[in-house]
Amino acid sequence: MPAANSQLGEVERLIEPSVEALGFRLVRLSLTGEGPQPTLQVMAEPLDHSEMNVDHCARLSRAISAILDVEDPIPTAYLLEVSSPGVDRPLVCPEDFERYAGSQARVETDSLIDGRRRFVGNLLGLSEGRINIAITDSDDSVKQFAIPFESIIRAKLVLTDELIQDTLKKRKN
Repeated sequence: MPAANSQLGEVERLIEPSVEALGFRLVRLSLTGEGPQPTLQVMAEPLDHSEMNVDHCARLSRAISAILDVEDPIPTAYLLEVSSPGVDRPLVCPEDFERYAGSQARVETDSLIDGRRRFVGNLLGLSEGRINIAITDSDDSVKQFAIPFESIIRAKLVLTDELIQDTLKKRKN
């Protein structure tokens, strides 16, 4: 997979300035699928934290496609997919953990932290490079963990009624 990672790094280097110039933040890039035509997924969101819509995706897709057609960083044919992070979005940078403090999240680490690699609980924000999360155990006790950001391999919001209500409220405004 190192070749894919270097390809993604090159794609990011090429498209990120244009994505930002159009008013968006690159959330995540992935190259998935085996066979003759993998999918390059570009996940982005508006810099002003407004809701991503189909017109945004289309505009980004045209701009990104033009750059990648000229620069050709991926040697094989691929499908380009531009999408929003969605309601149960991935958390990929430290700012995401601050922005979504108070929300439920699922976090997975590359090493054991107090005997765990998987954490599902309430995000408490970020301090000193550590993600703070409160977990309610089966005995209803609440334990807090400080997870080093660099040890996180995957994190995303958990789809809850509260998250859905917050999203619907933002759409109305």
